[in-house]
Amino acid sequence: MTEFVIVTGLSGAGRSQAGAAFEDLGWFVVDNLPTALILNFAALATAPGSGRERVALVVGRDIEQLGELVPAVAELRRQGIQVDTIFLDATDEVLVRRFEGTRRRHPLGREKILEAIALERERLAPIRATADLVIDTSELNVHQLRERLIQLFLGRDSEAMQVSVVSFGFKHGLPPDVDNVFDVRFLPNPHWVPELKELTGLDAPVRDYVLEAPQATEFLARLDELMSFLLPCYVQEGKSYLNVAIGCTGGRHRSVVLAEDLAGRFRRQGFGAAVFHRDLAR
Repeated sequence: MTEFVIVTGLSGAGRSQAGAAFEDLGWFVVDNLPTALILNFAALATAPGSGRERVALVVGRDIEQLGELVPAVAELRRQGIQVDTIFLDATDEVLVRRFEGTRRRHPLGREKILEAIALERERLAPIRATADLVIDTSELNVHQLRERLIQLFLGRDSEAMQVSVVSFGFKHGLPPDVDNVFDVRFLPNPHWVPELKELTGLDAPVRDYVLEAPQATEFLARLDELMSFLLPCYVQEGKSYLNVAIGCTGGRHRSVVLAEDLAGRFRRQGFGAAVFHRDLAR
C-alpha cells in the first residue's frame, strides 16, 4: 500500500526544507503540486506497478487553491489510502524576519507583510485544525527541522502512533505545538551542584543524580501508569501523532533526563518515539 504525507503550512515556515528531508529519507517527493491534482496524482501513484511506496506532496504556494485540501484528504481516506498531513507554522515575528532575509515577496502579494501573514493564517486555519501533525518551526533552523522529520519518519511503523517527547525550559517559554505538558521543576536541580552545573541531562552523572531522587522514581511510575492509559485512548480516537513536553527551569538538566526516560518507556510499549531537546544548547 502506498503511504502519503502531505506537507503544507504558512509561507516561510519551511515547506521546501521539509520536502528535502523526505527526499533524504527516500520518499518520492512532489513539490508545489496544485491541490486540484492531488486525487489524480494519487490514482497514478497507487496504481498497480507504479512502484511508489512512500510519497510526500508539498502543497501551499497557490494559497487560493488550498481550500480544496481538506476534502481531498477526506476522499483519499475514504478510498482506503493512508495519508498524514503535516502543517508547518511559525510566529509572525519569525516569518517577517525570514521574508526580509530572503527579500522574497509573500505569495499573497500584499505590500504589508504582516497583513499578508494574517490573511494567510485565516485562510489556512481549517487546514491547521485538521492536520495530523503541527510543527512550529520558529526556533528550528533548516538542519533541526530536517532532524526532527527524519527522527519521526525514519523506519517508522506506519500503523503505530508516533510520539514526540520534547524537553524545554519554562524560562524560555512553553513549546507551542504540544498535546501534554509535564512540569518537573519539583525535582532536585543539578544546576546547584557545582560539578554538575556545566553538564547536561545527556551526561551520566546528571542522569544518575536526577533519577536517584525518590520523587523522580514516584513521578515516573505515576506518569507511566497515566500514559499507559492515555496512549491506547489516543490510538482509539485515530490520533497519529502525539507531542509530549517535559519542562524544568532551564531545559538542560531535569527535563532532558525525564524526556529520554519517557521516550524509552514509549518504545517499550511498541510506540515510535522521537526525542527533541529544545533548550539544551542555551
